[in-house]
Amino acid sequence: MTDAHRTGHHPIDVELQIDQVTIADPAEATATVRCLRGPVRYGARFDQIRDSVEVIDLELTRIHVYGRSVEELAPPHSALVTLRGTGAQLLTAGTSAAGWQVLQGTNPPTP
Repeated sequence: MTDAHRTGHHPIDVELQIDQVTIADPAEATATVRCLRGPVRYGARFDQIRDSVEVIDLELTRIHVYGRSVEELAPPHSALVTLRGTGAQLLTAGTSAAGWQVLQGTNPPTP
């Protein structure tokens, strides 16, 4: 679902579409992503893969754009990101035929 509010869940603040992914270990993945909703900030938490019942709890621990680390990624830009936590092994590369996974979550609270 892409509604701002999902029944029984928090509002969706951010979405990342997975293009390519490398699974480092069951708790860490590096992925090329496109920001669909955001901006997505460092520390964002993802708890849902759109249209999936799989349980995930991934934290965005790195955003790398054009060879440098950045604090946030705004739509429609792409980046290389690192995600750590439960469900990293569930991430898959997208194709135009099979579609793309979309991670949904929230940004960390602003200081």
